[in-house]
Amino acid sequence: MIIDGLKTMLAEIPEIQVLFTCANGTTLLELLQHEQPDILLLDIQLPDVHGVELSREVLKYYPDLRILALTNHDNSHLVWQMLRSGALGYLLKNTNINTLRQAIQALSERNRFIDPQLEERLVLEAITRQRISNSEVPLTENEAEILKLIAEEMSTQEISERLSISSRTAEKHRSNIIQKLGIKNVAGLVREAYKRGLI
Repeated sequence: MIIDGLKTMLAEIPEIQVLFTCANGTTLLELLQHEQPDILLLDIQLPDVHGVELSREVLKYYPDLRILALTNHDNSHLVWQMLRSGALGYLLKNTNINTLRQAIQALSERNRFIDPQLEERLVLEAITRQRISNSEVPLTENEAEILKLIAEEMSTQEISERLSISSRTAEKHRSNIIQKLGIKNVAGLVREAYKRGLI
């Protein structure tokens, strides 16, 4: 099991103490009520909840906890989602003990850490996305913010509450965005928000 391999690696780092392990988000939230580690190694793919959602939930109650996301997925979109959910680090499960040690050291100093296997690609993609966004259909500041919230699966009512505007105004902005971009479904809006670097 992955968890056993990690425990074996962590046991070789003398300054690290493993407080507990668990296999799902529900158990994690229960355990955190009794004991909070300095750093939480969080698998993104759990059987009962996605890592992005769980990261937000954990940090809502334990904002000082530093989360290091662990995954087999090298999808850059997922990396950005986890970082925006509050995770400080992102590490692939095929990592070696030296990289694991570096990641934990960085998070212990409240610094961000991205797996070196991903870092260069993320920088290049960020540059490319910025170039693309400069030639796109322009959105107003309000429209860009609403596009971001739509991509985060917020309803019109939730958007109006977040931005302190009426539901009618929020819906009007939404309609303007759809008309400007020629996109007719939420999946398309999410892709557009990602391309513009909003999520």
